[in-house]
Amino acid sequence: MRVRLIVDSTADLPQQIKSRLDVVPLTVVFGEEEYLDGVTITHEEFYEKLVETDVLPHTSQASPDAFRKVYDRVLQAGESAVVLTIASALSGTYQSAVMAAEGLENIHVVDSKTAAIGMGILAQMALRFIAEGLSAAEVAARLEKERENVYVLAMLDTLEFLQRGGRISKTAAVAGGLLGLKPVLCIEDGKIQALGKARGSKHANNLLAQEIDKAGGVDFSRPVLLGYTGLSDRLLQKYIADSAALWQHSADELTYTIIGSVIGTHAGPGAVAVAFFKNNTRGIAP
Repeated sequence: MRVRLIVDSTADLPQQIKSRLDVVPLTVVFGEEEYLDGVTITHEEFYEKLVETDVLPHTSQASPDAFRKVYDRVLQAGESAVVLTIASALSGTYQSAVMAAEGLENIHVVDSKTAAIGMGILAQMALRFIAEGLSAAEVAARLEKERENVYVLAMLDTLEFLQRGGRISKTAAVAGGLLGLKPVLCIEDGKIQALGKARGSKHANNLLAQEIDKAGGVDFSRPVLLGYTGLSDRLLQKYIADSAALWQHSADELTYTIIGSVIGTHAGPGAVAVAFFKNNTRGIAP
Protein backbone atom coordinates (compact mmCIF):
# COMPACT_ATOMS: atom_id res chain seq x y z
CA MET A 1 0.00 0.00 0.00
CA ARG A 2 1.40 3.36 -1.02
CA VAL A 3 2.26 5.69 1.87
CA ARG A 4 1.72 9.42 1.56
CA LEU A 5 3.11 12.12 3.82
CA ILE A 6 0.81 14.90 5.02
CA VAL A 7 2.10 17.98 6.85
CA ASP A 8 0.54 21.21 8.00
CA SER A 9 1.74 24.43 6.41
CA THR A 10 4.07 25.32 9.27
CA ALA A 11 6.57 22.74 8.00
CA ASP A 12 9.32 24.70 6.26
CA LEU A 13 11.09 22.92 3.40
CA PRO A 14 12.62 23.79 0.06
CA GLN A 15 9.80 23.90 -2.48
CA GLN A 16 11.14 20.98 -4.53
CA ILE A 17 10.68 18.76 -1.46
CA LYS A 18 7.45 20.30 -0.16
CA SER A 19 5.80 19.77 -3.55
CA ARG A 20 6.02 16.00 -2.89
CA LEU A 21 3.82 16.28 0.19
CA ASP A 22 0.14 16.96 0.91
CA VAL A 23 -0.09 20.23 2.84
CA VAL A 24 -2.96 21.31 5.11
CA PRO A 25 -2.85 25.11 5.55
CA LEU A 26 -3.25 27.06 8.77
CA THR A 27 -4.91 30.49 8.66
CA VAL A 28 -2.87 33.69 8.96
CA VAL A 29 -4.82 36.65 10.32
CA PHE A 30 -3.85 40.32 9.94
CA GLY A 31 -6.54 42.30 11.76
CA GLU A 32 -9.72 41.61 9.78
CA GLU A 33 -7.89 39.96 6.89
CA GLU A 34 -7.55 36.18 6.79
CA TYR A 35 -5.28 34.19 4.50
CA LEU A 36 -4.59 30.52 3.95
CA ASP A 37 -0.92 30.02 4.80
CA GLY A 38 1.02 29.22 1.65
CA VAL A 39 -2.13 29.27 -0.49
CA THR A 40 -3.57 32.79 -0.57
CA ILE A 41 -0.46 34.38 0.97
CA THR A 42 3.15 33.43 0.27
CA HIS A 43 5.92 33.67 2.86
CA GLU A 44 7.34 36.68 0.99
CA GLU A 45 3.94 38.43 1.01
CA PHE A 46 3.61 37.62 4.72
CA TYR A 47 6.88 39.41 5.55
CA GLU A 48 5.96 42.40 3.38
CA LYS A 49 2.75 42.82 5.39
CA LEU A 50 4.55 42.13 8.68
CA VAL A 51 6.85 45.14 8.27
CA GLU A 52 4.23 47.40 6.69
CA THR A 53 1.48 47.07 9.30
CA ASP A 54 1.26 47.90 12.98
CA VAL A 55 -1.04 44.94 13.54
CA LEU A 56 0.78 41.85 14.74
CA PRO A 57 -0.67 38.85 12.92
CA HIS A 58 -1.61 35.54 14.45
CA THR A 59 -2.25 32.08 13.09
CA SER A 60 -5.30 29.88 13.58
CA GLN A 61 -4.98 26.11 13.68
CA ALA A 62 -6.05 23.95 10.77
CA SER A 63 -9.53 22.52 11.30
CA PRO A 64 -10.44 18.83 11.55
CA ASP A 65 -12.48 19.28 8.37
CA ALA A 66 -9.42 20.53 6.47
CA PHE A 67 -7.52 17.40 7.47
CA ARG A 68 -10.47 15.10 6.79
CA LYS A 69 -10.74 16.32 3.20
CA VAL A 70 -7.12 15.28 2.58
CA TYR A 71 -7.61 11.98 4.42
CA ASP A 72 -10.63 11.15 2.26
CA ARG A 73 -8.58 11.61 -0.92
CA VAL A 74 -5.91 9.30 0.47
CA LEU A 75 -8.39 6.59 1.42
CA GLN A 76 -10.32 6.85 -1.84
CA ALA A 77 -7.05 6.13 -3.65
CA GLY A 78 -6.56 3.01 -1.51
CA GLU A 79 -3.50 4.50 0.19
CA SER A 80 -2.29 5.13 3.73
CA ALA A 81 -0.75 8.24 5.24
CA VAL A 82 1.54 9.59 7.93
CA VAL A 83 0.48 13.00 9.23
CA LEU A 84 3.17 15.24 10.74
CA THR A 85 2.03 18.34 12.63
CA ILE A 86 3.50 21.28 14.48
CA ALA A 87 4.15 20.64 18.19
CA SER A 88 0.94 20.23 20.16
CA ALA A 89 2.42 22.61 22.76
CA LEU A 90 2.47 25.38 20.14
CA SER A 91 -0.82 24.82 18.30
CA GLY A 92 -4.09 22.92 18.40
CA THR A 93 -3.40 21.67 14.88
CA TYR A 94 -2.22 18.29 16.17
CA GLN A 95 -5.52 17.77 17.96
CA SER A 96 -7.43 18.69 14.79
CA ALA A 97 -5.45 16.10 12.85
CA VAL A 98 -6.16 13.45 15.51
CA MET A 99 -9.89 14.24 15.62
CA ALA A 100 -10.15 13.96 11.85
CA ALA A 101 -8.38 10.57 11.93
CA GLU A 102 -10.72 8.95 14.46
CA GLY A 103 -11.87 5.58 13.17
CA LEU A 104 -9.49 5.61 10.19
CA GLU A 105 -7.06 2.67 10.38
CA ASN A 106 -4.62 3.78 7.71
CA ILE A 107 -4.04 7.35 8.93
CA HIS A 108 -1.24 7.77 11.51
CA VAL A 109 -0.79 11.18 13.18
CA VAL A 110 2.55 12.22 14.71
CA ASP A 111 3.17 15.25 16.94
CA SER A 112 6.51 16.55 15.65
CA LYS A 113 7.26 18.30 18.97
CA THR A 114 8.94 20.99 16.90
CA ALA A 115 8.11 23.55 14.22
CA ALA A 116 9.24 25.21 10.99
CA ILE A 117 12.56 23.79 9.75
CA GLY A 118 12.53 21.29 12.63
CA MET A 119 9.42 19.81 11.05
CA GLY A 120 11.20 20.09 7.73
CA ILE A 121 14.01 17.72 8.67
CA LEU A 122 11.56 15.26 10.25
CA ALA A 123 9.56 15.29 7.02
CA GLN A 124 12.73 14.52 5.07
CA MET A 125 13.39 11.55 7.36
CA ALA A 126 9.81 10.38 6.78
CA LEU A 127 10.39 10.47 3.02
CA ARG A 128 13.51 8.34 3.50
CA PHE A 129 11.56 5.77 5.50
CA ILE A 130 8.79 5.68 2.89
CA ALA A 131 11.37 5.18 0.13
CA GLU A 132 12.77 2.23 2.12
CA GLY A 133 9.38 0.56 1.93
CA LEU A 134 8.23 1.00 5.54
CA SER A 135 4.49 0.94 6.22
CA ALA A 136 2.68 4.04 7.49
CA ALA A 137 2.56 2.61 11.01
CA GLU A 138 6.29 1.85 10.90
CA VAL A 139 7.14 5.33 9.59
CA ALA A 140 5.07 6.94 12.36
CA ALA A 141 6.81 4.84 15.02
CA ARG A 142 10.25 5.75 13.65
CA LEU A 143 9.38 9.46 13.60
CA GLU A 144 8.30 9.34 17.24
CA LYS A 145 11.81 8.15 18.08
CA GLU A 146 13.63 10.49 15.69
CA ARG A 147 11.82 13.60 16.96
CA GLU A 148 13.58 13.28 20.32
CA ASN A 149 16.87 14.18 18.65
CA VAL A 150 15.64 17.18 16.63
CA TYR A 151 17.13 20.49 17.73
CA VAL A 152 16.29 23.93 16.35
CA LEU A 153 18.38 26.99 17.15
CA ALA A 154 17.54 30.54 16.08
CA MET A 155 19.24 33.92 16.35
CA LEU A 156 16.96 36.97 16.17
CA ASP A 157 18.06 40.21 14.57
CA THR A 158 15.57 42.39 16.42
CA LEU A 159 13.64 42.44 19.69
CA GLU A 160 10.81 44.51 18.20
CA PHE A 161 8.48 41.64 17.39
CA LEU A 162 8.94 39.93 20.73
CA GLN A 163 7.92 43.25 22.29
CA ARG A 164 4.94 43.69 19.96
CA GLY A 165 3.78 40.21 20.85
CA GLY A 166 4.01 40.97 24.57
CA ARG A 167 6.92 38.58 25.19
CA ILE A 168 9.20 41.37 26.50
CA SER A 169 8.65 44.97 27.63
CA LYS A 170 9.11 47.98 25.37
CA THR A 171 11.87 49.22 27.68
CA ALA A 172 13.76 45.94 27.33
CA ALA A 173 13.34 46.01 23.55
CA VAL A 174 14.66 49.57 23.26
CA ALA A 175 17.59 48.85 25.59
CA GLY A 176 18.41 45.67 23.72
CA GLY A 177 18.32 47.48 20.41
CA LEU A 178 20.69 50.17 21.65
CA LEU A 179 23.10 47.52 22.90
CA GLY A 180 22.81 45.46 19.71
CA LEU A 181 21.59 42.41 21.62
CA LYS A 182 20.70 39.33 19.57
CA PRO A 183 18.55 36.77 21.40
CA VAL A 184 19.33 33.10 20.79
CA LEU A 185 16.41 30.68 21.17
CA CYS A 186 15.84 26.98 20.76
CA ILE A 187 12.88 24.71 20.12
CA GLU A 188 13.18 21.44 21.98
CA ASP A 189 10.47 19.02 23.08
CA GLY A 190 7.80 21.34 21.72
CA LYS A 191 8.85 24.39 23.72
CA ILE A 192 10.55 27.64 22.74
CA GLN A 193 13.28 28.51 25.22
CA ALA A 194 15.62 31.49 25.51
CA LEU A 195 19.27 30.46 25.69
CA GLY A 196 20.84 33.89 26.04
CA LYS A 197 21.57 37.21 24.38
CA ALA A 198 24.73 38.15 22.54
CA ARG A 199 26.02 41.60 21.65
CA GLY A 200 26.25 41.77 17.88
CA SER A 201 26.00 39.15 15.16
CA LYS A 202 29.53 37.81 15.60
CA HIS A 203 29.01 36.97 19.27
CA ALA A 204 25.57 35.55 18.49
CA ASN A 205 27.09 33.28 15.83
CA ASN A 206 29.61 32.10 18.44
CA LEU A 207 26.76 31.41 20.85
CA LEU A 208 24.99 29.36 18.19
CA ALA A 209 28.16 27.33 17.68
CA GLN A 210 28.50 26.77 21.43
CA GLU A 211 24.89 25.59 21.71
CA ILE A 212 25.35 23.18 18.78
CA ASP A 213 28.36 21.75 20.58
CA LYS A 214 26.42 21.48 23.86
CA ALA A 215 23.72 19.53 22.03
CA GLY A 216 26.32 16.97 20.99
CA GLY A 217 27.09 18.29 17.55
CA VAL A 218 25.34 17.66 14.25
CA ASP A 219 24.54 14.20 12.90
CA PHE A 220 25.38 14.78 9.25
CA SER A 221 24.04 11.37 8.25
CA ARG A 222 20.57 12.85 8.74
CA PRO A 223 19.00 15.94 7.20
CA VAL A 224 20.26 19.40 8.15
CA LEU A 225 18.28 22.50 7.20
CA LEU A 226 18.97 26.19 7.66
CA GLY A 227 16.39 28.93 7.52
CA TYR A 228 15.88 32.68 7.53
CA THR A 229 13.02 35.10 8.11
CA GLY A 230 12.23 38.17 6.03
CA LEU A 231 12.77 39.04 2.39
CA SER A 232 16.55 38.60 2.28
CA ASP A 233 18.89 35.73 3.15
CA ARG A 234 21.84 38.12 3.64
CA LEU A 235 22.24 37.44 7.37
CA LEU A 236 21.96 33.71 6.82
CA GLN A 237 24.73 33.83 4.23
CA LYS A 238 26.86 35.77 6.71
CA TYR A 239 26.20 33.13 9.36
CA ILE A 240 27.18 30.34 6.95
CA ALA A 241 30.42 32.15 6.11
CA ASP A 242 31.21 32.91 9.77
CA SER A 243 30.59 29.29 10.82
CA ALA A 244 32.23 27.64 7.82
CA ALA A 245 34.40 25.44 10.05
CA LEU A 246 31.28 23.68 11.28
CA TRP A 247 30.03 22.73 7.84
CA GLN A 248 32.85 22.64 5.31
CA HIS A 249 34.23 19.18 6.08
CA SER A 250 30.93 17.50 6.89
CA ALA A 251 28.24 18.80 4.53
CA ASP A 252 28.59 18.63 0.75
CA GLU A 253 25.84 21.20 0.33
CA LEU A 254 23.86 23.26 2.82
CA THR A 255 20.13 23.43 2.15
CA TYR A 256 18.16 26.42 3.35
CA THR A 257 14.68 27.89 3.04
CA ILE A 258 12.56 30.83 4.11
CA ILE A 259 10.77 30.35 7.46
CA GLY A 260 7.02 30.80 7.56
CA SER A 261 4.47 32.76 9.53
CA VAL A 262 4.29 30.90 12.87
CA ILE A 263 7.92 31.53 13.82
CA GLY A 264 8.22 34.64 11.66
CA THR A 265 5.48 36.48 13.57
CA HIS A 266 7.50 36.49 16.81
CA ALA A 267 11.01 36.44 15.38
CA GLY A 268 10.50 39.22 12.87
CA PRO A 269 12.71 39.59 9.78
CA GLY A 270 16.43 38.93 9.90
CA ALA A 271 16.38 35.79 12.04
CA VAL A 272 18.73 32.91 11.24
CA ALA A 273 17.97 29.33 12.26
CA VAL A 274 19.43 25.85 11.95
CA ALA A 275 17.66 22.51 12.44
CA PHE A 276 19.58 19.27 12.88
CA PHE A 277 19.57 15.88 14.54
CA LYS A 278 21.82 15.71 17.57
CA ASN A 279 24.86 13.50 17.18
CA ASN A 280 24.34 10.96 19.95
CA THR A 281 27.33 8.87 18.87
CA ARG A 282 29.93 11.56 19.48
CA GLY A 283 32.31 10.66 22.22
CA ILE A 284 31.34 6.98 22.25
CA ALA A 285 34.35 4.69 21.98
CA PRO A 286 34.35 2.33 19.00
